[in-house]
Amino acid sequence: MKLGLLTAPFPDTALGEVADWARSVGFEALEIACWPKASGASRRYAGTSHIDAAGTSATQAKDIAAELAGKGLTISGLGFYPNPLHPDRAHREAVIDHLKKVIVLASRMGVSLVNTFCGGDASKTIDANWQDAQRVWPEIIAHAREHGVKLAFENCPMIFSYDEWPGGHNIAYSPYIWRRILDAWGVDIGMNFDPSHLVWQMIDKERFIREFGQHMLHVHAKDLMIDHDGLYERGILSGGIGWQVPRMPGLGDINWSSIFSGLYRAGYDGPVIIEHEDRRFEGSDEKVKRGFLLARDVLRPFVK
Repeated sequence: MKLGLLTAPFPDTALGEVADWARSVGFEALEIACWPKASGASRRYAGTSHIDAAGTSATQAKDIAAELAGKGLTISGLGFYPNPLHPDRAHREAVIDHLKKVIVLASRMGVSLVNTFCGGDASKTIDANWQDAQRVWPEIIAHAREHGVKLAFENCPMIFSYDEWPGGHNIAYSPYIWRRILDAWGVDIGMNFDPSHLVWQMIDKERFIREFGQHMLHVHAKDLMIDHDGLYERGILSGGIGWQVPRMPGLGDINWSSIFSGLYRAGYDGPVIIEHEDRRFEGSDEKVKRGFLLARDVLRPFVK
């Protein structure tokens, strides 16, 4: 295993500087955020473009990969997490077009994995969304296969705000759909596993790893705390809004010893990438770095 971080919380810091800092404090891998180069508002922890997939040549891509390798860092994957099943056709086509560019970029860099979302229309049932996914994804999967790249869906429901309620913006969150995904596309698609999303859904984390561990291509290390006062106030039908609180590993409700025990038993030996979404450690690069260092110290004993 190698311990690293997702670069998304450093939107205004050049990739080379992020890499230098990460290596200097003992990280071994980076998942590089590759949203489109654009201005305007984006959701929290999204929109960072550390490599411009639309404007990076094949030569430049190879040079970036070589530079990071020269710093002693592995690229765990390229990350772009949009909604390819968005109900607005123009939006859906735009994000799929960029996702395809990220896939090409990964191929040029010699990176074998792109992390993303399956997507979802929050107004539709999960079964109706699955029908949409079967129409949308085969072309994207074929594109990735042609470029020698695998795709990893994160198991996040994407329900953090009322514009995502009640169904969320990503259906690849539960065993119910993951079995379908793997039956349909398991040769080309695996999981970017984040245990934090199982906590508030009350899905058994250890059982989930036992069932799907062999299909995990990438792991996000993020913790989550349930705010029980918020849960009392809003109830479970709020979909976690107001009571699921992302935290740095070690500050939430996850038993990391149990998670790593399950991963090792499942044979997982890939990257473990810290995903920073903790409001207690944001507002400046120094606070973000402090959060990453705290998580590093919690996780390092398990990553060998």
